[in-house]
Amino acid sequence: MGLATFNSPVRKGNPELLNPLPEGVAGRASVPPCAGEIRRPKAEIRKKSEGRNPRQTARSRSPLHTFGLRLSGFFRISAFGFRIWRLLHVAASVVFLVQQLVNNAAAADAQSSAREAFERAKTEYDAHPADPDAAWKFARATFDLADAVPTNSERASVAEQGIAVSKQALQRASNSAPVHYYLGLNLAQLARTKTFGALSIVNQMEAEFTRAIELDPSFDYAGAERSLGLLYRDAPALLSIGSKSKARAQLQRAVDLAPGYPENRLNLIESELKWGDRKGARRELKLLENGWAAAKSQFSGPEWSASWADWESRLDKVKKALEEPARLESPHH
Repeated sequence: MGLATFNSPVRKGNPELLNPLPEGVAGRASVPPCAGEIRRPKAEIRKKSEGRNPRQTARSRSPLHTFGLRLSGFFRISAFGFRIWRLLHVAASVVFLVQQLVNNAAAADAQSSAREAFERAKTEYDAHPADPDAAWKFARATFDLADAVPTNSERASVAEQGIAVSKQALQRASNSAPVHYYLGLNLAQLARTKTFGALSIVNQMEAEFTRAIELDPSFDYAGAERSLGLLYRDAPALLSIGSKSKARAQLQRAVDLAPGYPENRLNLIESELKWGDRKGARRELKLLENGWAAAKSQFSGPEWSASWADWESRLDKVKKALEEPARLESPHH
């Protein structure tokens, strides 16, 4: 005989079996349920859950499923943010590319102009090799071209021409401030192409700039003072001639001799920022901006266009640098 369950024919045919407990004994089966009452809750459960997947219902209440929904939403938001980032990245890349093209075009124009000036000066010098003026003007052209060419090999070749012409001119005109000055500048261009050999050239540059200052400190808007100041600023202090105090003195002297020349005060501002003297840099920036319009009027014409492009770019950089919060303000010097 099979087991007697609530729905089995055995119990249906024997009502006594529906309540096997004695009368008065408490229990879940003390009140005899009928078969319909047993089935009704199951029918109601089926009706309520009709059309619903019990696995989905259980899963929807689990913490893991809730976390999954949130994670899915996060990834959707992240994917949208990534697409925005990609668009911004592409836009920035396009801007950078355009800027590079503009810079390359400007560099090509500067190089072309420098080559034309070099050829004119060379023709003049070849026609008058004993003329100190023709010599220093050719040395100036070699310096400008060496500054514009893209490779060190060509830079060294051009600078060596200027050095040779200057040394020959000094044999006939040893007291020419321009020749000493441009000899020092061409030595600087040659030093750019060296590594360890540059230190041996630094002392020669110092001697030429110092001699040019002794002869004519105002030449090229205090060019020798300016160049010597930058040399002291950028040369290493160890095993070389680098000195902040000497650099500041020379750069300030250049500003004093030619205050209206933007290059001089820009060099001083950039140096003050490099040394951490933001107060001094702000003071010089204010003076530079006060004289900017007058300088625009004084140094005008196509021959100054490259200089103004450089000065305006550097002016923007120092202004941005001074707008940024300082990590640590330097003490007064």
